[in-house]
Amino acid sequence: QVQLVESGGGAVQAGGSLRLSCAASGTDLSIDNWGWYRQTPGKQRELVATLVSGGTTNHADSVKGRFTIFRENSENTMYLKMNSLKPEDTGVYYCNAIIAAGYLEYWGQGTLVTVSS
Repeated sequence: QVQLVESGGGAVQAGGSLRLSCAASGTDLSIDNWGWYRQTPGKQRELVATLVSGGTTNHADSVKGRFTIFRENSENTMYLKMNSLKPEDTGVYYCNAIIAAGYLEYWGQGTLVTVSS
């Protein structure tokens, strides 16, 4: 059983920055795939960015050049650095983790990001 806890959300004005964190606990296995998704009002949940254990990252076109997914000297913590935030970035951001062995997938409870114009 893996628990994911997001933090770092908040309310900012357009153009501001936030850094979201996702801390994983409850497993001795390395997480193979990390991801950030968001649920934006009026839209379906969408993929924001992914990070695989080998270091490869992918970012949605809507956030390229503004958001960066990364890990930094931590086995079980993943981040999303968000710059130049726009009102359309508003939503609940969810951390996702996949452990390939056992085909395990986990979700956090989400952290709210509100960007005002």
